Amino acid sequence: MSSMEKANSINIYAILTVAIIVGTVGVFFRFLDQAFGHGFLFTSVSNIILVIGILIALKGVFAILKA
Repeated sequence: MSSMEKANSINIYAILTVAIIVGTVGVFFRFLDQAFGHGFLFTSVSNIILVIGILIALKGVFAILKA
């Protein structure tokens, strides 16, 4: 398998899709603060979710660079 095929494999696209979904959930979770008014709780949880999304995205990007 060539490096181009490895970089374009479906597994890497799945990893990046999961990272986008997790990041989007983190962003929308932050807006719950305006609806319910528990600022510190929703902000902290949303930041943690966003960091998890960033780590997953970095895993996908480094898999592409490694190929």
